[in-house]
Amino acid sequence: MKKRLFRWLLIPVCFLFSCSGTNKEKEKNVSTILPDEKSQVKAMLLTYSDFHHEIISNGTISSGKKADLYFDGKEIIQRIFVKNGSYVKKGQPLAVLDQFKLKKNLSQAEDNLERARLELQDVLIGQGYSLSDSSNIPSEVMKIAKVRSNYDSNMIQYELAKHALENAVLYAPFDGVVANLFSKEYNLPESSVPFCTLIGQSQLEVEFTVLESELPILKIGDKVMISPFSVVDYTVEGRISEINPVVDKNGMVKIKASVNGTNKGKLYLGMNVKVRIQQYVSHQLVIPKEAVVLRSNRQVVFTLENGKAMWKYVQSGLENSTGYVINEGLHVGDSIIYEGNINLANETPVIVKKEESGK
Repeated sequence: MKKRLFRWLLIPVCFLFSCSGTNKEKEKNVSTILPDEKSQVKAMLLTYSDFHHEIISNGTISSGKKADLYFDGKEIIQRIFVKNGSYVKKGQPLAVLDQFKLKKNLSQAEDNLERARLELQDVLIGQGYSLSDSSNIPSEVMKIAKVRSNYDSNMIQYELAKHALENAVLYAPFDGVVANLFSKEYNLPESSVPFCTLIGQSQLEVEFTVLESELPILKIGDKVMISPFSVVDYTVEGRISEINPVVDKNGMVKIKASVNGTNKGKLYLGMNVKVRIQQYVSHQLVIPKEAVVLRSNRQVVFTLENGKAMWKYVQSGLENSTGYVINEGLHVGDSIIYEGNINLANETPVIVKKEESGK
């Protein structure tokens, strides 16, 4: 009975010694896993420098010179000389209406005008004046004579008939390319739809938007680089020609840029393009993008002070592919940690790495 009791008392004691040994082993392992070495970082001295700012935006091609062309008359289209995509010069004929009725109308208007002129002459002779000496006829007498002879009305009809005949041929008002031509020969032109659209290829523009914060660094005449998404390895220069002085509800501003030179048929109206603007902004506090980490969705930069990493909230402004411009939170002379900062906490002891030779 005593031996059995001794055995039962011995089991808890052994268990206690066993647990104690396990805990000591864990503590030893933990001390091995977490060495108290200082974090190694790289740092740089913050100074004012020039910032190479790059704005990337998407835009569409438009034309600074564009005209919807209509026929004045309602006659059948007799001949069409061009098609969609045709390049035309200023004054080149595009299409012509049937002119038979138009010529007859002009001849009739000429006859009516001649009769009215004879009637006007008879009225003036009755008043003691001659039409050949019109400079000596009082203006009131001439006005009454024209009303009685219906001269002014016939003159208007003649001018309208002459205008209709002259405009039976549709001419290009400027150099450009023909678009939206859907009419056919031997059909009446539609009065509500343009016969075609003429686009001035030498004055193409690109319309795009930029952020409100980017607006202060842009000005008329700045260079832009334009690249169509559908054309590989093709880029053309442009210059900002217009800045709309209104910020929309999304904080965007509309910009226009004129396309320089000829585009050799590679740019079309409505084409989607990428717009790149490069600007140099002087006297800015610029840090590498690697120096900025997020803590609770806020931008944080660690500065080196007395061998410790100090947590600083910052507010960035302009950015490019490599760096940020800092608007708030840092000052000239701060030592900025830009490598080894991912897992740092406030006041973490750190040691600065030495740069390897040749770098």
